[in-house]
Amino acid sequence: METENRTVVTEFIFTGLTESLDIQRLVFVLSLIFYIIILPGNVFIILTIISDPGLTAPLYLFLGNLAFLDASYSFIVAPRMLIDIFSEKKIISYKACITQLFFLHFLGGGEFLLLVVMAFDRYIAICRPLYYSTVMNPRVCNVMLLAPWLGGFVHSIIQVVLILRLPFCGPNHLDNFFCDVPQVIKLACTDTFAVELLMIFNSGLLTLVCFLGLLTSYAVILCHVHRSASEGKNKAISTCTTHVIIIFLMFGPAIFIYTRPFTALSADKVVSFFHTVIFPLLNPVIYTLRNQEVKTSMKKLFIRQVIC
Repeated sequence: METENRTVVTEFIFTGLTESLDIQRLVFVLSLIFYIIILPGNVFIILTIISDPGLTAPLYLFLGNLAFLDASYSFIVAPRMLIDIFSEKKIISYKACITQLFFLHFLGGGEFLLLVVMAFDRYIAICRPLYYSTVMNPRVCNVMLLAPWLGGFVHSIIQVVLILRLPFCGPNHLDNFFCDVPQVIKLACTDTFAVELLMIFNSGLLTLVCFLGLLTSYAVILCHVHRSASEGKNKAISTCTTHVIIIFLMFGPAIFIYTRPFTALSADKVVSFFHTVIFPLLNPVIYTLRNQEVKTSMKKLFIRQVIC
């Protein structure tokens, strides 16, 4: 009997991004335009890196994986949000909600760890260039590519297991436009204080530690570059500046959402919208616009496709 009553709620109802129909339509149009323009650009970045034999350095391998992670991440929330804007009832089943939550943290956690890997790559390339080919050999690169996927999976499965153990017996109105840990936990009909602490430790502390570690590593790199007089100084500064921009775009909203008690704030939905819909699509584009080699390769690939 206890097992049967464990989860009574079979579906959740989203309250949506906003109650204003005008704002919903504006969000729909802007998101759709953004999606149509930027998403193909991310796919083109991946195809360029795969097809160009000149882009074989670890940096481009990591950039291709970042574009793939971000493109995949953008499919978790945005398509359903766009459909739900025109739905009278924004309903998601319990299983679909847990699935969405799993992939959200699986890909998001993987991306955070990939940014750490990219920071390590830049540190070796700029601060220890003589050891770069030895340290960043193919075997190490493959391990470093696998680590974010494995780490993201472990991070996400912990969240899912903790939520699956909670009883949900109503209400079922989820104060968001997608399933995420803070809102789902609040609907559990039991004391969730201990679970919230575990979630904050798993998501919040991990996010904060990675963020501070990344900022420290890039501060060390930029200080090293500033003291050097090498020919590639401007290129190194440009690359590191781009990476720091991405760090703030990705970690800023995540720190706001996951490093505090799960109490609702008026800014939560806006921050979540940029974190799950806008920024993931922008990341690879920002990298590409600051990388001359990738831009040149993309132009060549585009010209070849037009000629063919």
